[in-house]
Amino acid sequence: MRDLIVEAAAEDADLSLLPVMDVTIGGATRLAGDGTLETLSLNAAADAMAEGPHLCVHRLRTGRLLGLNALVAHDVLELFAFARPARPALPTLKGLAEALTLDASLETGAERCGAIRTLAARLLADMASETYRYHAGARDVAVMMAQAGWPWGPLVIQALDRRAGNRDGQGENGLATWLRVPEWQDDAPPPPPGDAPVAPEDAQNRLARILGSGSEERPGQHRYAGAATHAFRPREMADGPNMQLLEAGTGTGKTLGYIAPASLWAEANDAPVWLATYTKNLQRQLDQELSRLYPDPRTKAARAVIRKGRENYACLLNLEETTRAVFQRARVESGLDRDRVLVGLVLRWARFTRDGDMIGGDFPAWLKGPFGVNRISGLTDRRGECLYAACPHYRRCFIERAARKTRHADLVVANHALVMAQAATRPDGDPDLPLRLVFDEGHHLFDAADSAFAVALSGSEGAELRRWLRGKESGGTTRARGLKNRLEELVSGDQEAVTLLEQVMAEARQLPADNWLSRLAGGAPITAYETFLTHARGHILARARDAGPYSLEAALTDPAPALVESADQLRRKLHPLGRALTALSARLKGLMDEQADTLDSSDRGRLEAAARSLTQRAELVRQWCHMLQTIGPDDAADGTVQGDGPAMVDYLELDRIAGKDRDVGLFRHYVDPTEPLARTVFDKAHGVLVTSATLRDRVDGAALEQEEADPPRSEMDQAHMARPQAHRAASREASGWGAADSRTGAQHLLSPARRLSVPSPFDYARQTEVIIVGDVNKQDPDQVAAAYRALFMASGGGALGLFTAISRLKATWNAIAPDLEARGLPLLAQHVDPMDTATLVDIFRLEEDACLLGTDAVRDGVDVPGRALRQIVFDRVPWPRPTLLHRARRAAFGGRGYDEMLTRLKLAQAFGRLIRRADDRGVFVLLDGRTPTRLLDGLPAGVPVHRLGLRDAVARVAAFHDPGSGHSVSSGG
Repeated sequence: MRDLIVEAAAEDADLSLLPVMDVTIGGATRLAGDGTLETLSLNAAADAMAEGPHLCVHRLRTGRLLGLNALVAHDVLELFAFARPARPALPTLKGLAEALTLDASLETGAERCGAIRTLAARLLADMASETYRYHAGARDVAVMMAQAGWPWGPLVIQALDRRAGNRDGQGENGLATWLRVPEWQDDAPPPPPGDAPVAPEDAQNRLARILGSGSEERPGQHRYAGAATHAFRPREMADGPNMQLLEAGTGTGKTLGYIAPASLWAEANDAPVWLATYTKNLQRQLDQELSRLYPDPRTKAARAVIRKGRENYACLLNLEETTRAVFQRARVESGLDRDRVLVGLVLRWARFTRDGDMIGGDFPAWLKGPFGVNRISGLTDRRGECLYAACPHYRRCFIERAARKTRHADLVVANHALVMAQAATRPDGDPDLPLRLVFDEGHHLFDAADSAFAVALSGSEGAELRRWLRGKESGGTTRARGLKNRLEELVSGDQEAVTLLEQVMAEARQLPADNWLSRLAGGAPITAYETFLTHARGHILARARDAGPYSLEAALTDPAPALVESADQLRRKLHPLGRALTALSARLKGLMDEQADTLDSSDRGRLEAAARSLTQRAELVRQWCHMLQTIGPDDAADGTVQGDGPAMVDYLELDRIAGKDRDVGLFRHYVDPTEPLARTVFDKAHGVLVTSATLRDRVDGAALEQEEADPPRSEMDQAHMARPQAHRAASREASGWGAADSRTGAQHLLSPARRLSVPSPFDYARQTEVIIVGDVNKQDPDQVAAAYRALFMASGGGALGLFTAISRLKATWNAIAPDLEARGLPLLAQHVDPMDTATLVDIFRLEEDACLLGTDAVRDGVDVPGRALRQIVFDRVPWPRPTLLHRARRAAFGGRGYDEMLTRLKLAQAFGRLIRRADDRGVFVLLDGRTPTRLLDGLPAGVPVHRLGLRDAVARVAAFHDPGSGHSVSSGG
């Protein structure tokens, strides 16, 4: 690669490490090079930044505030990403100051501007130091980025060149990072796991050791850890796991409560326990909590592993090919070549990353904003492209390294989706299947299973299968070599396999080809698959009441003959493809048997991976054919498909955003997705713990205590078995456990689950209030935005705004962001700010007076203690969306009662974000005067509820947070 680099001229750079530059903060506060501090209008600030070099923090956000789409400035965030690769720092001035341990006041504009200069100078001085830790490869990357117009390039080169002798990797190619990642080594397979139990007292002792002396005494946490051991005892029945449902009120400390017995079981039985979460936020929090169990980073790295789906990890082959492509194409003659700058920062990160995780790991997530989400995702391991052992970087692969660490780890932190995928694709007895599972955020199991076990016969899914089989058939940089190129050398000596491979290639031509979406809109399909999608789209548009800019769906009731005929034709075309995939998979397995004594481990691994992938895709095609076969004039009115197995719902959907089609197809969901969850995941495990702060539907406020105490095991078993089944069921329903059973899949197990609810230690009646605002028209975006503005200002920031629709969130942000920023209340927003949700929440936690707007991902699993979160405002009651799928589930699970249960659980989850520790205080506001009182039964008992107009609500919020403010407050209702 070195021959592709033209040395950048550094002689034009100033001799000082940091030349004098103006500094801009908050969009319009500028500290000029001569020391003059001034506040400018947004237009004047935009003109000033165009006049000469400026220092700023987060140039994209600064440019957005100034109305500049392509701001070029010396962004200290980018300098930090280069100088401290794979090291955490929140993308704010305060975040950078903490990361670099800058002890300075940031109260005034002058102080903040001065801090920006200090941080930039410190980073440059660090790179010039003899003790700089990240020098390897740095100069080569800096030269490439300087050539790309990166403003920091010449200054970084100058700083690096001040190091005595410029020892930069002893002549190695600094750009070929993929060659510098350490190789993993195979270890001996672990022995079969043991089955030693964990006693409650041992788990409680381990918990005490993790907490350390002098820690806060929490009896609920102690009790929780003891109860969790049921999932870590030998399995009681062969046909199902030991199942434990543990509801832990906010503040219980459930995370360490289950880590204690899980770590004991893993150590005693030489096998991993998988800890599964739903959101990346909690996955990160779990990673942090594990540092308390394993204070030594080296011990933690060996005994705890973070596992995610393949698409989260950087692919070294993608990185190599992208880097070469960037050098080979014509350079941007002027301005900033964003592709080259991004590649440079990624190369720096890849050299020092802990595990290669680009989505929520140590990769600077804010880079997706200035350089593009698609550019980042293009560097990850995209579905279907992996070459496995045929890849030249296989021995360095981040994904393979994580998979191997998993087999020898004690604790594996994964997500619900990955656990379900592992269980669904691996046979019983597979050594990679975990025997003990903990599902945190258990209230999300229903939704996670719904996504995992649904089937989509859509344009994007069909095109993806074609690309996996036939490779990229038109221009582009992706390698996507296709199945033939991946297997040809392995099967070249076997005529049967070669024939089957050719048959698969031929049959795949019926799948959607490139640009299928534009052909659908133009009514010019070229394959049987596209013909079906064209008629499906027409069916949806014909049945739509209002063909607006958003997604549409339609039932299959009384389909037009053309749709029925196209479905039948597609089914006939897909059948041969499914048979060929199955036959080829069987033949590859046969080759492994026949050549067992001659195949090397690499080729065997490639054949095994290919056979497994072919089997999975053959099963997908089989399901597609079954779905198509059900399209006919006698379809059920609600789309429900009844057969020998569980009921399922089929419907057509046209996915669109802002009126632009993105996908269309036929979709199938289980009415109750926890049935395949129990059958596919739970039944393969020996112990399963499901936990959350909101497992039950607390329809009975008096039933907040646990249903069943935790007496000695023999007494518990005798009492449980002695109670009549009907009485037990009625008792569960009365105390909300019926909802927990149905939402987690416990009801499908032969062995009944143990249940325990540990109440929160917080005094919600003293620490919180609920306000329902009755005079804001929730259909009027201006009124909603005005209410958010007034309420956020009344609390002085520290407010979380929740929305049930992204469009309303964006409209509110546009309307109130300038006013709040002018008051010194930064307004962050999911779907607006170019950062992942976890980073936004981290900024919100750090900046005490910031406000944050978000949707479901922010509502659940967010831990923001203290004054940083002192108010929550919900735009309306979060009723379930009235989709065809929901209609079928509503009919199956209890009608209006089902709707209200789901809504109560969402409100309870949102309310649970408000109080995270004993000294927190906060107000929960609903901008929906039509909120039924019965929905508030899901909130903690005793919380005061006030129904007020907006004026009085604002006054009450201000008085709550500042009793001496002088605001008068009406008593409310």
